[in-house]
Amino acid sequence: MHGMVPINGLGLTLSDLVAVARQGASARLTDDARARMEASWDWVKAASAGDQVVYGVTTGFGSLARVAIPAEQRARLSVNLLRSHAAGVGPELPVPVVRAMMLLRANTLARGASGCRPLLVDTLLTMLERGVTPRVPSQGSCGSSGDLAPLAHLGMVLARDIADGEARFGGELLPAPEAMARAGIERIELFGKDGLALTNGAQLTTAIGALACYDADRLIQAAEVAAAMSIEALKGATRAFHPAVHALRPHPGAQDTAANLRTLLCGSALVDSVPGKVQDAYSLRCTPQVLGACRDAAAYAQRVVEIELNAVTDNPLILLTAGVTDEGFADDPLNRAYSAGHFHGEPVGIALDVLKIALCEVGSLSERRLYRLTTGNLSQRLPPALVRADRPEIGMLLPQTAAAALVSENKALAWPASVDSIPTCEDQEDHVAMSTTAARRCAVVLDNLRRIVAIELWSAAHALSFRREEQPGLRLGAGTAAALACVEGAIAHLGADAVPADHIAAVESLLRDDGLLGALPLLRPLGGRPPEGR
Repeated sequence: MHGMVPINGLGLTLSDLVAVARQGASARLTDDARARMEASWDWVKAASAGDQVVYGVTTGFGSLARVAIPAEQRARLSVNLLRSHAAGVGPELPVPVVRAMMLLRANTLARGASGCRPLLVDTLLTMLERGVTPRVPSQGSCGSSGDLAPLAHLGMVLARDIADGEARFGGELLPAPEAMARAGIERIELFGKDGLALTNGAQLTTAIGALACYDADRLIQAAEVAAAMSIEALKGATRAFHPAVHALRPHPGAQDTAANLRTLLCGSALVDSVPGKVQDAYSLRCTPQVLGACRDAAAYAQRVVEIELNAVTDNPLILLTAGVTDEGFADDPLNRAYSAGHFHGEPVGIALDVLKIALCEVGSLSERRLYRLTTGNLSQRLPPALVRADRPEIGMLLPQTAAAALVSENKALAWPASVDSIPTCEDQEDHVAMSTTAARRCAVVLDNLRRIVAIELWSAAHALSFRREEQPGLRLGAGTAAALACVEGAIAHLGADAVPADHIAAVESLLRDDGLLGALPLLRPLGGRPPEGR
């Protein structure tokens, strides 16, 4: 069980986020973070009480930044911001995504540069601990100024003066006041910069992206397992995976994929068993080059997301100790509010577009191997369509068709959302990231890929079972034999009347629950290159 996650704006990891979002782990604000937040809040409180011009505290928002807000109206500013920005539409976000978004917002505020009270973070973390999850629509954000609409829907659940909003608690969707009351959580009266601090940042984009990066790491490894099983069933040639070959073009991802294929196929009597065969089709021979490039792209996306987990992404930033820089910039000691553009989702949007394209290629290569498994004249004498003699009406043609449909759908989703921009907010926000669209599409592509890899795993297991029937006592690779047993175990409960969709769903669950990789020799993860033999 994952322990208590410390929240201080500096040390949040991908595994911490997954533990809270999916596994119900709790988190607590650290004492040092609380002190930083108090100091930041004290400055905003003083500025709000006087004549200091602070964006979003004593002024309006966006294109209304030049509109001064009278002192007697400033208490309502945060409430009005949440209400006016709660314009999300579309299907409800999954609970783990919203929990990840809540944790990320708490962590960025904990850095102490947002000018809000520790009470906001305490309340978000208590909601996570007690299982109160705001209902957040999935559409309506351009990713600049961050994920405004989704975060406003989240923030409304906290705000005492807002009767709107809904949240899930105890398996029910309830009005926000009732959900919080049942959980025993007091709602907050918002002050100063609280509303802006809750809404200004790319936390939905990053929440979806972080979960996608975590899953992509495991799914690319699973795709390598499927590739190894298919290569083995097709009696492939392994010289293409030799470490000396990949030392001549030393892309880290390709070297890692080749190493994983060698680990999985070690000891196999099927590979390199066709006399005179010197090379295979690209979908087998070029697996390290293609999946390796996808590994490198996914590792880049993960590095960006890991930076974003501990980034401050709202505006303005309250910098109490900025000082004088080497370039000669000096503070106005009376004005510690710095307006900048950290809310812009472009860094994460581009990274997730890259990840999405890489995942599309993983699926495309998988489907090509699957096609060879099910095509008689390409499969080294496997039965056409992998049809069993005792069940001539049941074959693997339609699962391959399903995989082809998913690959095609992924291609349609591959267009990078981050190259698009539509000006908003009276042209104040004249270049937006569309990062949230990139993240949502990436999540769909990843789900499609999981099904594609599941189909290849099932089909390759089917093909290897034929090879074993042909050659009783056949020795498979150390990793592929374990993978075959794992896949066969996942579908063992299915009866004779089960349709292909049932088998695909069972293997997909195996991937979703990490059951496959847990049963295998240690493989190299994204960006991780342990020594040979580990």
